[in-house]
Amino acid sequence: MNFSERPAVRTQFLVFTLFGEYVLPRGGSIWTSNLLSLMEVLGVSERAARSTLSRMSRKGWITARKEGRRSRYSLTPRGWMLLKQGEKRIFEPTPQEWDGLWYLVVYSLPEKKRRLRHSLRQGLSWLGFGPLSPGTWVSPHNRFIEVKNMCKDLGVQQHVEIFSGAHVGLSTDQEIVRTCWDLAELEAQYKEFIRLYQGQYEGYLQQGDNEKAVSLEQCFVLRFWLTHQFQSFPRTDPNLHPALLPPDWIGFKARELFENYRALLESHANQYVDDVLGAGNTNKESVQSIPLENRQTALDIPAKEVSV
Repeated sequence: MNFSERPAVRTQFLVFTLFGEYVLPRGGSIWTSNLLSLMEVLGVSERAARSTLSRMSRKGWITARKEGRRSRYSLTPRGWMLLKQGEKRIFEPTPQEWDGLWYLVVYSLPEKKRRLRHSLRQGLSWLGFGPLSPGTWVSPHNRFIEVKNMCKDLGVQQHVEIFSGAHVGLSTDQEIVRTCWDLAELEAQYKEFIRLYQGQYEGYLQQGDNEKAVSLEQCFVLRFWLTHQFQSFPRTDPNLHPALLPPDWIGFKARELFENYRALLESHANQYVDDVLGAGNTNKESVQSIPLENRQTALDIPAKEVSV
């Protein structure tokens, strides 16, 4: 992918990504003009950006504070929580141990509640559950707290039950995985990700710190779209233990590429953002800096929260 190409994505996703990756670690607020500048580099017109910011403000995700003739944008507590919801799924490591237990979510919602049923399914998929049969979703991860909170938020507690236990037959655990998740399609998506970025990564390694070959702006854009491309995988990849996956699972290679390339671009991308924001434009009292492994991005937000 050429660094100047912009994949099709809702503009509000870009705003959430910018806040999670670059604004929160710098204090949590940003001048409107600086935010518009960063979005312009990502291919978003000022008109489209302002329209998105206005819509996100109405939904209670961000808020603007006037300071003289200028305004600063920051996340609301609700916006902050939306970003935190996806933190574990985007950056959680591959599990090194599995106790052999499966966790089942069984639900039955009447047809008049089909929109809630759709939201529940989306949330379960995001949490790494897969459909074993209609109304029964399973996962090898203990997500009890997350599922409980989601059901409370949706108001469907009376329609849902959660169980855990060992699988004793008649199929194998690997067959359960193939029933619940389309590993072939996921493998194809990972192969495409590697095709897009492996050559870029190796080329950047050869160039080293030669900023004339790759500018700071290019590093920022490359890292942004790399993150955008990868952060959709948790919606379809349940992050299974290696024992449940085919040998030499390509998802491990894709994640390693993602983490290494992000780290390689990080310093120059951050320098570019610092240059755009300028000295004295951060408010470090408002939000503590967030470690790299805990930073969250736009698409970690459940789909029901970002529909427009």
